[in-house]
Amino acid sequence: MGLVVQKYGGSSVADAEGIKRVAKRIVDAKKNGNQVVVVVSAMGDTTDELIDLAEQVSPIPAGREFDMLLTAGERISMALLAMAIKNLGHEAQSFTGSQAGVITDSVHNKARIIDVTPGRIRTALDEGNIAIVAGFQGVSQDKKDITTLGRGGSDTTAVALAAALDAEVCEIYTDVDGVFTADPRVVKKARKIDWISFEDMLELAASGSKVLLHRCVEYARRYNIPIHVRSSFSGLRGTWVSNEPQGDQKVEHAIISGVAHDVSEAKITVVGVPDKPGEAAAIFRTIANAEVNIDMVVQNVSAASTGLTDISFTLPKAEGRKAIDALERNRGVIGFDSLRYDDQIAKISLVGAGMKTNPGVTAGFFEALSDAGVNIELISTSEIRISVVTRADDVNEAVRAVHTAFGLDSDSDEAVVYGGTGR
Repeated sequence: MGLVVQKYGGSSVADAEGIKRVAKRIVDAKKNGNQVVVVVSAMGDTTDELIDLAEQVSPIPAGREFDMLLTAGERISMALLAMAIKNLGHEAQSFTGSQAGVITDSVHNKARIIDVTPGRIRTALDEGNIAIVAGFQGVSQDKKDITTLGRGGSDTTAVALAAALDAEVCEIYTDVDGVFTADPRVVKKARKIDWISFEDMLELAASGSKVLLHRCVEYARRYNIPIHVRSSFSGLRGTWVSNEPQGDQKVEHAIISGVAHDVSEAKITVVGVPDKPGEAAAIFRTIANAEVNIDMVVQNVSAASTGLTDISFTLPKAEGRKAIDALERNRGVIGFDSLRYDDQIAKISLVGAGMKTNPGVTAGFFEALSDAGVNIELISTSEIRISVVTRADDVNEAVRAVHTAFGLDSDSDEAVVYGGTGR
Protein backbone atom coordinates (compact mmCIF):
# COMPACT_ATOMS: atom_id res chain seq x y z
CA MET A 1 0.00 0.00 0.00
CA GLY A 2 1.36 3.41 -1.00
CA LEU A 3 0.57 6.86 0.35
CA VAL A 4 -0.61 9.47 -2.15
CA VAL A 5 -1.22 13.16 -1.54
CA GLN A 6 -3.68 14.77 -3.94
CA LYS A 7 -4.36 18.49 -4.26
CA TYR A 8 -7.46 19.90 -5.97
CA GLY A 9 -7.66 23.53 -7.05
CA GLY A 10 -10.63 25.85 -6.87
CA SER A 11 -11.79 25.16 -10.42
CA SER A 12 -11.94 21.42 -9.65
CA VAL A 13 -14.31 21.94 -6.69
CA ALA A 14 -16.13 25.00 -8.02
CA ASP A 15 -19.63 23.58 -7.43
CA ALA A 16 -21.48 20.58 -5.99
CA GLU A 17 -21.06 18.52 -9.16
CA GLY A 18 -17.33 19.22 -9.19
CA ILE A 19 -17.01 18.17 -5.55
CA LYS A 20 -18.84 14.90 -6.26
CA ARG A 21 -16.62 14.22 -9.28
CA VAL A 22 -13.49 14.83 -7.19
CA ALA A 23 -14.85 12.62 -4.40
CA LYS A 24 -15.22 9.71 -6.86
CA ARG A 25 -11.64 10.15 -8.06
CA ILE A 26 -10.39 10.12 -4.46
CA VAL A 27 -12.38 6.99 -3.65
CA ASP A 28 -10.97 5.28 -6.76
CA ALA A 29 -7.44 6.00 -5.49
CA LYS A 30 -8.41 4.48 -2.14
CA LYS A 31 -9.86 1.40 -3.86
CA ASN A 32 -6.55 0.95 -5.69
CA GLY A 33 -4.95 0.19 -2.34
CA ASN A 34 -3.54 3.60 -1.48
CA GLN A 35 -3.67 5.64 1.68
CA VAL A 36 -4.97 9.00 0.49
CA VAL A 37 -4.45 12.51 1.85
CA VAL A 38 -6.27 15.28 0.00
CA VAL A 39 -5.49 19.01 0.10
CA VAL A 40 -8.26 21.22 -1.20
CA SER A 41 -8.55 24.89 -2.19
CA ALA A 42 -11.56 27.16 -1.77
CA MET A 43 -14.43 26.65 -4.21
CA GLY A 44 -14.12 28.56 -7.49
CA ASP A 45 -13.69 32.28 -6.91
CA THR A 46 -14.51 32.16 -3.18
CA THR A 47 -11.15 33.63 -2.11
CA ASP A 48 -11.50 36.56 -4.53
CA GLU A 49 -15.03 37.20 -3.27
CA LEU A 50 -13.84 37.19 0.35
CA ILE A 51 -11.04 39.63 -0.53
CA ASP A 52 -13.54 41.96 -2.24
CA LEU A 53 -15.84 41.76 0.78
CA ALA A 54 -12.99 42.59 3.16
CA GLU A 55 -11.96 45.62 1.08
CA GLN A 56 -15.55 46.91 1.16
CA VAL A 57 -15.48 46.77 4.95
CA SER A 58 -11.91 48.01 5.43
CA PRO A 59 -9.56 49.50 2.79
CA ILE A 60 -6.55 48.00 4.61
CA PRO A 61 -7.74 44.89 6.49
CA ALA A 62 -5.74 43.86 9.56
CA GLY A 63 -3.49 40.93 8.64
CA ARG A 64 -4.61 38.62 11.44
CA GLU A 65 -8.34 39.07 10.77
CA PHE A 66 -7.80 38.94 7.02
CA ASP A 67 -6.24 35.47 7.44
CA MET A 68 -9.13 34.37 9.66
CA LEU A 69 -11.53 35.42 6.91
CA LEU A 70 -9.71 33.89 3.93
CA THR A 71 -9.25 30.47 5.53
CA ALA A 72 -13.04 30.07 5.68
CA GLY A 73 -13.12 29.17 1.97
CA GLU A 74 -10.92 26.08 2.34
CA ARG A 75 -12.82 24.94 5.44
CA ILE A 76 -16.05 24.95 3.44
CA SER A 77 -14.46 22.89 0.66
CA MET A 78 -12.91 20.29 2.97
CA ALA A 79 -16.15 19.69 4.88
CA LEU A 80 -18.26 19.33 1.72
CA LEU A 81 -15.71 16.99 0.15
CA ALA A 82 -15.65 14.79 3.27
CA MET A 83 -19.45 14.60 3.13
CA ALA A 84 -19.36 13.60 -0.56
CA ILE A 85 -16.81 10.85 0.13
CA LYS A 86 -18.94 9.45 2.96
CA ASN A 87 -21.91 9.31 0.59
CA LEU A 88 -19.78 6.98 -1.57
CA GLY A 89 -19.36 4.59 1.35
CA HIS A 90 -15.89 5.57 2.56
CA GLU A 91 -14.81 7.26 5.75
CA ALA A 92 -13.20 10.70 5.52
CA GLN A 93 -12.07 13.19 8.13
CA SER A 94 -11.46 16.87 7.44
CA PHE A 95 -8.72 18.94 9.11
CA THR A 96 -7.81 22.61 9.11
CA GLY A 97 -4.18 23.51 8.44
CA SER A 98 -3.49 23.87 12.17
CA GLN A 99 -5.15 20.53 12.95
CA ALA A 100 -3.01 18.94 10.24
CA GLY A 101 0.13 20.25 11.94
CA VAL A 102 1.17 22.90 9.39
CA ILE A 103 3.31 25.24 11.51
CA THR A 104 4.38 28.59 10.05
CA ASP A 105 6.13 31.82 10.92
CA SER A 106 4.06 34.82 12.02
CA VAL A 107 3.91 36.79 8.75
CA HIS A 108 0.23 37.14 7.99
CA ASN A 109 -1.01 36.78 4.39
CA LYS A 110 2.28 35.25 3.15
CA ALA A 111 3.53 32.97 5.92
CA ARG A 112 6.24 30.37 5.33
CA ILE A 113 6.09 26.80 6.60
CA ILE A 114 8.52 26.08 9.43
CA ASP A 115 7.52 22.49 10.21
CA VAL A 116 4.79 19.91 9.62
CA THR A 117 3.75 17.57 12.44
CA PRO A 118 1.00 15.43 10.91
CA GLY A 119 0.20 13.25 13.93
CA ARG A 120 -3.58 13.53 13.53
CA ILE A 121 -3.31 12.81 9.81
CA ARG A 122 -1.33 9.62 10.46
CA THR A 123 -3.89 8.50 13.04
CA ALA A 124 -6.72 9.06 10.57
CA LEU A 125 -4.89 7.07 7.88
CA ASP A 126 -4.08 4.23 10.31
CA GLU A 127 -7.79 4.00 11.10
CA GLY A 128 -8.54 3.53 7.41
CA ASN A 129 -9.86 7.03 6.76
CA ILE A 130 -9.22 9.41 3.90
CA ALA A 131 -7.75 12.64 5.31
CA ILE A 132 -8.99 15.93 3.83
CA VAL A 133 -6.83 18.98 4.65
CA ALA A 134 -7.64 22.64 4.07
CA GLY A 135 -4.88 24.07 1.92
CA PHE A 136 -3.28 27.52 1.99
CA GLN A 137 -3.26 27.79 5.79
CA GLY A 138 -1.39 26.96 8.97
CA VAL A 139 -0.80 28.14 12.52
CA SER A 140 1.99 30.43 13.71
CA GLN A 141 4.62 28.84 15.93
CA ASP A 142 4.74 31.60 18.52
CA LYS A 143 1.27 33.16 18.88
CA LYS A 144 -0.77 30.17 17.61
CA ASP A 145 -2.64 32.50 15.24
CA ILE A 146 -4.18 31.27 12.00
CA THR A 147 -1.97 32.20 9.03
CA THR A 148 -2.20 31.92 5.25
CA LEU A 149 0.60 31.03 2.84
CA GLY A 150 -0.26 33.50 0.07
CA ARG A 151 -2.13 32.90 -3.17
CA GLY A 152 -1.62 29.41 -4.54
CA GLY A 153 -0.41 28.22 -1.14
CA SER A 154 -2.44 25.00 -1.33
CA ASP A 155 0.24 23.61 -3.68
CA THR A 156 2.84 24.21 -0.99
CA THR A 157 0.59 22.65 1.67
CA ALA A 158 0.27 19.51 -0.45
CA VAL A 159 4.00 19.09 -1.08
CA ALA A 160 4.83 19.84 2.57
CA LEU A 161 2.43 17.13 3.73
CA ALA A 162 3.79 14.72 1.12
CA ALA A 163 7.30 15.29 2.47
CA ALA A 164 6.25 14.94 6.11
CA LEU A 165 4.29 11.74 5.41
CA ASP A 166 6.94 10.28 3.07
CA ALA A 167 4.39 9.98 0.25
CA GLU A 168 5.21 8.25 -3.01
CA VAL A 169 3.88 11.13 -5.08
CA CYS A 170 2.11 14.46 -4.78
CA GLU A 171 -0.62 14.77 -7.41
CA ILE A 172 -1.61 18.35 -8.27
CA TYR A 173 -5.00 18.39 -10.02
CA THR A 174 -5.88 21.47 -12.04
CA ASP A 175 -8.01 22.49 -15.03
CA VAL A 176 -5.46 21.58 -17.73
CA ASP A 177 -3.89 18.24 -18.59
CA GLY A 178 -0.42 19.08 -17.29
CA VAL A 179 2.42 21.54 -17.76
CA PHE A 180 2.50 23.01 -21.26
CA THR A 181 5.21 24.73 -23.28
CA ALA A 182 3.18 27.95 -22.85
CA ASP A 183 -0.11 29.02 -21.32
CA PRO A 184 -2.73 27.20 -23.48
CA ARG A 185 -5.10 30.12 -22.98
CA VAL A 186 -2.67 32.26 -24.97
CA VAL A 187 -1.00 29.69 -27.25
CA LYS A 188 -3.63 27.28 -28.56
CA LYS A 189 -0.94 25.04 -30.04
CA ALA A 190 1.00 24.72 -26.78
CA ARG A 191 2.37 21.21 -26.29
CA LYS A 192 1.99 19.17 -23.11
CA ILE A 193 5.31 18.22 -21.49
CA ASP A 194 5.52 14.59 -20.30
CA TRP A 195 8.41 15.20 -17.88
CA ILE A 196 10.26 18.28 -16.70
CA SER A 197 13.09 18.67 -14.20
CA PHE A 198 12.68 20.54 -10.93
CA GLU A 199 15.17 23.18 -12.16
CA ASP A 200 13.28 23.95 -15.37
CA MET A 201 9.94 23.93 -13.55
CA LEU A 202 11.31 26.33 -10.93
CA GLU A 203 12.30 28.78 -13.66
CA LEU A 204 8.92 28.48 -15.41
CA ALA A 205 7.04 28.95 -12.13
CA ALA A 206 9.17 31.95 -11.14
CA SER A 207 8.63 33.42 -14.60
CA GLY A 208 4.84 33.37 -14.43
CA SER A 209 3.67 29.85 -15.30
CA LYS A 210 0.42 29.47 -13.33
CA VAL A 211 0.21 25.68 -13.06
CA LEU A 212 2.59 25.31 -10.09
CA LEU A 213 3.63 27.78 -7.44
CA HIS A 214 7.37 28.46 -7.22
CA ARG A 215 7.49 27.66 -3.48
CA CYS A 216 5.76 24.33 -4.09
CA VAL A 217 8.40 23.24 -6.63
CA GLU A 218 11.21 24.49 -4.39
CA TYR A 219 9.85 22.41 -1.49
CA ALA A 220 9.46 19.33 -3.69
CA ARG A 221 13.04 19.61 -4.96
CA ARG A 222 14.41 20.00 -1.43
CA TYR A 223 12.70 16.79 -0.24
CA ASN A 224 12.76 14.98 -3.61
CA ILE A 225 8.97 14.58 -3.83
CA PRO A 226 7.82 13.72 -7.38
CA ILE A 227 4.90 15.88 -8.52
CA HIS A 228 2.34 14.66 -11.04
CA VAL A 229 0.40 17.58 -12.56
CA ARG A 230 -2.83 16.44 -14.18
CA SER A 231 -6.44 17.43 -14.81
CA SER A 232 -9.32 16.56 -12.49
CA PHE A 233 -11.61 16.78 -15.53
CA SER A 234 -9.99 13.92 -17.50
CA GLY A 235 -8.21 10.62 -16.90
CA LEU A 236 -5.18 11.49 -19.02
CA ARG A 237 -1.62 11.12 -17.81
CA GLY A 238 -0.21 14.52 -16.97
CA THR A 239 3.26 15.98 -16.47
CA TRP A 240 5.82 14.54 -14.04
CA VAL A 241 8.08 17.02 -12.25
CA SER A 242 11.06 15.31 -10.64
CA ASN A 243 14.83 14.85 -10.65
CA GLU A 244 14.61 11.99 -13.15
CA PRO A 245 11.91 10.66 -15.52
CA GLN A 246 9.45 8.36 -13.74
CA GLY A 247 8.96 4.65 -14.46
CA ASP A 248 9.26 3.72 -18.12
CA GLN A 249 9.51 7.31 -19.35
CA LYS A 250 12.32 7.86 -21.82
CA VAL A 251 12.59 11.60 -22.25
CA GLU A 252 15.27 13.40 -24.23
CA HIS A 253 15.83 16.74 -22.54
CA ALA A 254 14.67 19.46 -24.92
CA ILE A 255 16.76 22.54 -25.59
CA ILE A 256 13.76 24.72 -24.67
CA SER A 257 11.26 23.64 -22.02
CA GLY A 258 8.77 26.43 -22.55
CA VAL A 259 7.79 30.08 -22.72
CA ALA A 260 6.27 31.75 -19.65
CA HIS A 261 4.76 35.17 -19.21
CA ASP A 262 3.72 37.29 -16.25
CA VAL A 263 1.50 40.37 -16.23
CA SER A 264 1.35 40.72 -12.44
CA GLU A 265 4.49 42.85 -12.11
CA ALA A 266 5.21 46.58 -12.19
CA LYS A 267 8.40 48.55 -12.77
CA ILE A 268 9.89 51.26 -10.57
CA THR A 269 12.68 53.50 -11.86
CA VAL A 270 14.70 55.46 -9.31
CA VAL A 271 15.88 58.51 -11.27
CA GLY A 272 19.01 60.53 -10.53
CA VAL A 273 20.84 58.21 -8.17
CA PRO A 274 24.39 59.36 -7.26
CA ASP A 275 26.82 56.94 -8.92
CA LYS A 276 28.88 56.03 -5.87
CA PRO A 277 29.32 52.99 -3.61
CA GLY A 278 26.42 52.25 -1.25
CA GLU A 279 23.60 53.92 -3.18
CA ALA A 280 22.17 50.72 -4.68
CA ALA A 281 22.55 49.03 -1.29
CA ALA A 282 20.55 51.82 0.37
CA ILE A 283 17.76 51.50 -2.21
CA PHE A 284 17.39 47.76 -1.93
CA ARG A 285 17.77 47.71 1.86
CA THR A 286 14.84 50.13 1.97
CA ILE A 287 12.82 47.78 -0.23
CA ALA A 288 13.81 44.75 1.85
CA ASN A 289 12.85 46.47 5.11
CA ALA A 290 9.41 47.09 3.60
CA GLU A 291 9.17 43.29 3.01
CA VAL A 292 8.81 43.73 -0.75
CA ASN A 293 10.21 41.12 -3.13
CA ILE A 294 11.93 42.30 -6.30
CA ASP A 295 12.63 40.44 -9.52
CA MET A 296 14.66 42.03 -12.32
CA VAL A 297 17.17 44.85 -11.72
CA VAL A 298 18.88 47.07 -14.31
CA GLN A 299 21.21 50.03 -13.69
CA ASN A 300 21.93 52.48 -16.47
CA VAL A 301 25.40 53.76 -17.31
CA SER A 302 26.22 56.87 -15.33
CA ALA A 303 26.07 60.19 -17.16
CA ALA A 304 29.60 61.61 -17.11
CA SER A 305 28.39 65.21 -16.87
CA THR A 306 26.19 64.70 -13.81
CA GLY A 307 27.58 61.60 -12.08
CA LEU A 308 24.01 60.35 -11.77
CA THR A 309 22.40 57.12 -12.92
CA ASP A 310 18.96 55.46 -12.99
CA ILE A 311 18.11 52.11 -11.40
CA SER A 312 15.03 50.16 -12.53
CA PHE A 313 13.55 47.04 -10.94
CA THR A 314 10.38 44.98 -11.19
CA LEU A 315 8.16 43.86 -8.33
CA PRO A 316 4.61 42.55 -7.77
CA LYS A 317 1.96 45.15 -8.62
CA ALA A 318 0.28 44.47 -5.30
CA GLU A 319 3.39 45.76 -3.49
CA GLY A 320 4.02 48.79 -5.68
CA ARG A 321 2.45 51.35 -3.34
CA LYS A 322 4.35 49.96 -0.37
CA ALA A 323 7.68 50.20 -2.23
CA ILE A 324 7.03 53.75 -3.46
CA ASP A 325 6.10 54.93 0.05
CA ALA A 326 9.21 53.33 1.56
CA LEU A 327 11.52 54.95 -0.98
CA GLU A 328 9.90 58.37 -0.58
CA ARG A 329 10.38 58.19 3.19
CA ASN A 330 14.10 57.57 2.64
CA ARG A 331 14.54 59.99 -0.24
CA GLY A 332 16.73 62.37 1.75
CA VAL A 333 19.05 59.57 2.87
CA ILE A 334 19.36 57.94 -0.55
CA GLY A 335 19.52 61.20 -2.48
CA PHE A 336 17.64 60.37 -5.72
CA ASP A 337 15.75 62.93 -7.83
CA SER A 338 12.42 61.21 -8.52
CA LEU A 339 10.51 57.93 -8.91
CA ARG A 340 8.68 56.55 -11.93
CA TYR A 341 6.07 53.80 -11.58
CA ASP A 342 4.79 51.70 -14.50
CA ASP A 343 2.27 48.87 -14.04
CA GLN A 344 1.55 48.32 -17.74
CA ILE A 345 4.42 45.90 -18.32
CA ALA A 346 4.76 42.16 -18.90
CA LYS A 347 7.61 39.72 -18.47
CA ILE A 348 8.32 37.05 -21.09
CA SER A 349 10.76 34.24 -20.32
CA LEU A 350 12.35 31.49 -22.40
CA VAL A 351 13.36 28.51 -20.22
CA GLY A 352 15.46 25.42 -20.95
CA ALA A 353 18.51 23.66 -19.52
CA GLY A 354 19.79 23.05 -23.06
CA MET A 355 20.14 26.77 -23.72
CA LYS A 356 23.58 27.06 -22.15
CA THR A 357 25.13 24.60 -24.61
CA ASN A 358 23.29 25.72 -27.75
CA PRO A 359 24.60 28.87 -29.50
CA GLY A 360 22.01 31.07 -31.13
CA VAL A 361 19.21 30.70 -28.59
CA THR A 362 19.55 34.29 -27.37
CA ALA A 363 19.73 35.64 -30.92
CA GLY A 364 16.69 33.60 -31.93
CA PHE A 365 14.72 34.89 -28.96
CA PHE A 366 15.40 38.54 -29.73
CA GLU A 367 14.84 38.04 -33.48
CA ALA A 368 11.41 36.52 -32.79
CA LEU A 369 10.45 39.52 -30.67
CA SER A 370 11.81 41.93 -33.27
CA ASP A 371 9.88 40.22 -36.09
CA ALA A 372 6.72 40.57 -33.99
CA GLY A 373 7.38 44.28 -33.54
CA VAL A 374 7.84 43.96 -29.77
CA ASN A 375 10.12 46.44 -28.01
CA ILE A 376 12.30 45.29 -25.08
CA GLU A 377 12.65 47.45 -21.96
CA LEU A 378 14.66 45.24 -19.57
CA ILE A 379 16.70 42.04 -19.98
CA SER A 380 17.70 39.45 -17.37
CA THR A 381 19.42 36.09 -17.88
CA SER A 382 20.49 32.97 -16.03
CA GLU A 383 22.06 29.73 -17.26
CA ILE A 384 18.66 28.31 -18.21
CA ARG A 385 16.48 31.40 -18.67
CA ILE A 386 16.23 34.63 -20.65
CA SER A 387 13.64 37.15 -19.47
CA VAL A 388 12.59 40.46 -20.98
CA VAL A 389 10.14 43.16 -20.00
CA THR A 390 7.81 44.51 -22.69
CA ARG A 391 4.57 46.46 -22.86
CA ALA A 392 1.62 44.50 -21.42
CA ASP A 393 -0.35 45.02 -24.64
CA ASP A 394 2.31 43.10 -26.60
CA VAL A 395 2.60 40.04 -24.37
CA ASN A 396 0.21 37.60 -26.10
CA GLU A 397 1.62 38.27 -29.56
CA ALA A 398 5.17 38.06 -28.21
CA VAL A 399 4.61 34.72 -26.48
CA ARG A 400 3.06 33.20 -29.60
CA ALA A 401 5.89 34.48 -31.78
CA VAL A 402 8.62 33.06 -29.53
CA HIS A 403 6.77 29.76 -29.11
CA THR A 404 6.54 29.29 -32.87
CA ALA A 405 10.11 30.45 -33.52
CA PHE A 406 11.53 27.69 -31.31
CA GLY A 407 9.41 24.92 -32.83
CA LEU A 408 7.28 24.39 -29.73
CA ASP A 409 3.90 24.41 -31.50
CA SER A 410 2.03 21.11 -31.30
CA ASP A 411 1.03 19.25 -34.45
CA SER A 412 -1.97 17.69 -32.72
CA ASP A 413 -5.25 19.16 -31.49
CA GLU A 414 -5.42 22.37 -29.52
CA ALA A 415 -4.79 22.17 -25.78
CA VAL A 416 -7.96 21.88 -23.69
CA VAL A 417 -8.64 24.23 -20.78
CA TYR A 418 -11.44 22.62 -18.77
CA GLY A 419 -11.91 25.38 -16.21
CA GLY A 420 -10.45 28.79 -16.66
CA THR A 421 -8.19 29.82 -13.81
CA GLY A 422 -5.15 27.57 -14.32
CA ARG A 423 -5.58 26.24 -10.79
